[in-house]
Amino acid sequence: MVVENKGTLTYIRVLKEDLEILRIKPQDGPVPDFKAGQFVTLAVNNPAEGKVVRRAYSIASPPEQKKHFELLIRWVKKPLPGRLTTQIFNRKEGEEIGWLKPTGIFTISEKMHDGSPDNRRLVLMGGGTGLAPFISYSLHLKAIGSKREIVVLHGASYVDELSYRELLTDLEEESLDKGKDTWNFRYRASISRPQEDFNRSWGGQKGRVESFLRTEPGSNKSPLENLVGEQITPENTSFYVCGWQGTVDGVLDFLKPKGFVDERHKRQDGSYEIKFESYG
Repeated sequence: MVVENKGTLTYIRVLKEDLEILRIKPQDGPVPDFKAGQFVTLAVNNPAEGKVVRRAYSIASPPEQKKHFELLIRWVKKPLPGRLTTQIFNRKEGEEIGWLKPTGIFTISEKMHDGSPDNRRLVLMGGGTGLAPFISYSLHLKAIGSKREIVVLHGASYVDELSYRELLTDLEEESLDKGKDTWNFRYRASISRPQEDFNRSWGGQKGRVESFLRTEPGSNKSPLENLVGEQITPENTSFYVCGWQGTVDGVLDFLKPKGFVDERHKRQDGSYEIKFESYG
């Protein structure tokens, strides 16, 4: 039986007309336990249809945050206005919204296939709003004092779509201040439309997020390998990818020829190095 809970929209941060960060506070008690990387299903009445529409969204806040869920949502406008996102973007702070208990399997693997601890570097690659679960990952790993090396790579079309840029930059600066033995974190972003006027100030990586894996001209290393200071291999790195299916496919096209295997096509011994979640 599906149990719908009630929440209050307590915070809205509009990043641009079709992109916002919002918080939903449960009306009956704290946020229930969940794992970083899971999603919550929102339920909103659509007057045009005369029924409740439900959609799942990755939770950006960490499991340790018990006051509210935080979500990163894009308003679907083409080819037709989104049935639920249109209603959400018309909501105001203080209004009610329904939600279902968090669930999902896109969570951090803490152990290897043989049961030993997984201490490999975590490379978290998000396209657009696919960044959301990796905010939850990062804040959770920091909260529990994880010593694993974490690299967050985010791709967007425009600079103002680099949601959580300030937070992620602060997390990297904290790593530099405290030292990698305490908190080992890196963040880099890429803009896919650098030629457009709005992005003219951008001086970072150019291209889709998978361009971090492409060998640079005149070098035998990729931008990611230059960042971490060594060759990326299945033995030292695991990848988590979230975004449009095209983003996932692009990453797999780079990694599979290098011997990386995804969770859905595990080796006979159960080992793999890539987990992904796509939408669309």
